[in-house]
Amino acid sequence: MSTTDRAWIRQSLTGPVASIRTPFEKDGSIDYDGLRRAIDFNIEAGSKTILLTAGDSHYVALSDEEISEVTRVTVAHTGRRALVVAADRCFSTRRALAFADYCRGIGVHVLMLMPPDWGASCTPETLSAYYAHVAEQIPVMVVTNVFIPRGEAFGLRTIEKTLVATNHVVAIKDDMCGVFARKMCLLVHDRWAVFAGGQKQNHMNMHPYGCDGYLSTFITFRPAIAHRYWAAIESANLAAAAAVIRDYDIPFFDWVMGMPGGFDAGIHGVLELFGICKRWRRPPYYSLNDADMERLREGLRSRSILANE
Repeated sequence: MSTTDRAWIRQSLTGPVASIRTPFEKDGSIDYDGLRRAIDFNIEAGSKTILLTAGDSHYVALSDEEISEVTRVTVAHTGRRALVVAADRCFSTRRALAFADYCRGIGVHVLMLMPPDWGASCTPETLSAYYAHVAEQIPVMVVTNVFIPRGEAFGLRTIEKTLVATNHVVAIKDDMCGVFARKMCLLVHDRWAVFAGGQKQNHMNMHPYGCDGYLSTFITFRPAIAHRYWAAIESANLAAAAAVIRDYDIPFFDWVMGMPGGFDAGIHGVLELFGICKRWRRPPYYSLNDADMERLREGLRSRSILANE
């Protein structure tokens, strides 16, 4: 991969990054029109990357065929407007290689890998080999979620071995946060694009150590808040950045995480309130009912999330 391509990937992952939640109809079928609306909204909102994930994109509730089709529709609808990051879901090396070949063929730019580790069955050596094999076919993004049950030392050792094993890993998304995230940034930022896996406070924790951007919830429905935070970061006004976290992030996440069905049910409801996608999730996941939606609406209004700037 050329230096120019790496620079473009890093630039595309700088600032607030949109993660796409697969939208559903009430009967549990995938709402592809809603998917296209979400892509359009996020690109117009300023996200330079359209990112699919095993979690937000509900891959645990999709078949392999549906994952492939969601990926194809996302690439086709995004076109040349943004970097596209695809994702897999606990695929064995052989399945991951086949999916990487498919992704490369339809125009995916980067593939985020979520390797299986049931029963703590992987080692740093097998995981680094996994990343290296797939990276021979398509540029790879590591996600640290897989390291959470194994701990800081295991995760850092795997990353160290991956840095030696391949030059074709291009990015890392962090979900572990805290001390691990700071050490990880110092270890990889000169070679990989780094972004925080969610919430501005986690990005601020990583920012001084080398973190290009963050997975933004607000960019997906209220982009002005995301851009206010990022403008503060770019101007090195950390007090202003912290004020956005205090006034918007913490109240929003505290409220939505308390909704029935948890944060994901709540954010699907938020997307419906903003006219982007429908609230539904695939059963047996809980979808907000009408009373829940009214409570969500009032909670967001009282926190100035629904109010105009």
